[in-house]
Amino acid sequence: MLKLYCAAGTCALAPHIALEEAGAPFETVRLDLQRNDQRKPDYLALNPKGRVPVLATELGVLTETPAILAYVGQRFGAANLLPADPFAFAQLQSFNAFICSSLHVAHAHRTRGHRWSDDPATIHAMKAKVPETVAEAFRFIELHAFQGPWVMGQQYTVADAYLYAVARWMEGDGVDPAQFPRVSDHRHRMGQRPAVQRALATEERAAAAP
Repeated sequence: MLKLYCAAGTCALAPHIALEEAGAPFETVRLDLQRNDQRKPDYLALNPKGRVPVLATELGVLTETPAILAYVGQRFGAANLLPADPFAFAQLQSFNAFICSSLHVAHAHRTRGHRWSDDPATIHAMKAKVPETVAEAFRFIELHAFQGPWVMGQQYTVADAYLYAVARWMEGDGVDPAQFPRVSDHRHRMGQRPAVQRALATEERAAAAP
């Protein structure tokens, strides 16, 4: 059985939703990042990067959200979570790579500035810049990358799970969702999907556990 290592409030929500949408047999292993579970030896043996998500499969371990999403979509092809056309699939990969390499990095400057600097003033400056850089990333998505009604147009795909996961961070990053009506509407509609509700309920139960 697949095993998803994840943590509440992280991008691991995206593969969790994708697995639920696919009807995949899987279990979740919750890490508490505040207790540095991601730095413990057993976890580092799985993922030396010390981050989530990790998907443990029968063939080995996968890391990085775009790779995990592509794997879930391909392995559970009957769920129709990936475009069949090669060019459209490349467009989806481009979208997910933008979230991973640009939007997520901009977000991380708010809480993980120590990854880039040891200077307190520099870390503070990076944090202050977050509302601007995160908004710029969502503006690009709103105006140029979101086809509608779903990310890739009429077909719901794993990219929708990824966009939803990161769009939930907007308020915490000091970004007003009202600036981005298409992304905000997408976030609202995603929240109504049963698979999303199941994934969120699992997160809430884990957060409430002692």
